[in-house]
Amino acid sequence: MGTGAVGAYFGARLAAIAANDLAFVARGAHLEAMRKQGLVVKSYEGDRVVANALYTDTPAQVGPVDLVLFCVKSYDTEAAAQAIAPMMRPNTILLSLQNGVDNGDRLARFYGHERILPAVVYVGSALAGPGVVEHTSGGRVIFGSRDGKENTATRMVAQALAAAQIPHEVTPHIAQVQWRKLLWNAAFCAISVLAHADTREIVESATLNQLAVDCMHEVRDAAAAVGIALAPAAIDETMAFSRTVGHFKPSMLQDLAAGKRLEYQAFNGIVVETLTQVGKTAPINQVFCQTLAFLDQRMRERRKGG
Repeated sequence: MGTGAVGAYFGARLAAIAANDLAFVARGAHLEAMRKQGLVVKSYEGDRVVANALYTDTPAQVGPVDLVLFCVKSYDTEAAAQAIAPMMRPNTILLSLQNGVDNGDRLARFYGHERILPAVVYVGSALAGPGVVEHTSGGRVIFGSRDGKENTATRMVAQALAAAQIPHEVTPHIAQVQWRKLLWNAAFCAISVLAHADTREIVESATLNQLAVDCMHEVRDAAAAVGIALAPAAIDETMAFSRTVGHFKPSMLQDLAAGKRLEYQAFNGIVVETLTQVGKTAPINQVFCQTLAFLDQRMRERRKGG
């Protein structure tokens, strides 16, 4: 559900297994291209084309399924959760491959926590054009149940990922993993958009590098406010990782270039809200959130104006 850069890549990996019957829910020119030529994945691991799959914009056409890869942007979570109702049966598992830390809880309001598996993905992928995804690095999935216990759902998903040779890990601490990734997303996504800089440019700039670190301290404080302890070393480790990825364009910078909505609420707004609730402030994330909201609104107005 949501055949963007993440959904397209992991869906294509699962589609390579003959026993898997895949359907891709998409829209617009991207959907039409996949209907005509299949889903094209250009990867450093080898290119592939997914031709034998259902491509649709109508979940009802898919019907009930065993597993949903839920890959929509965080701001579309509620609308997409309602839309997939025709695909859900009592034992359908929903694997949320979304950015952010609260999508699992939002999805659980519709389908219950017992079949929602929040996940964190580490993959370098981007839409290179309608029907085409470019995969440049990674492809790992870490997931787990809200209560941290392995169950039928976690075992089934692990088996499916293993069969498709997708590197994965089942963790009893998925919330901590999500907040750990938010350290990176909150800082690098916002700075990349506001400074028009890729990851290497950020880490090689003394001022932007310090801004990223200061932002991460606020994220760490917000995590602590909800009982998630991130070690001080997590910030240094996140920055060290960032120095290894080269000229990578974070997802929000990709969205800006494509004229799409920005996920600032999931990355920066959540930090502000969480700290506000405990009487603290997040000045850096507040500025990021407000400035990105302005850019997001301006893009919408320009799209409406043609």
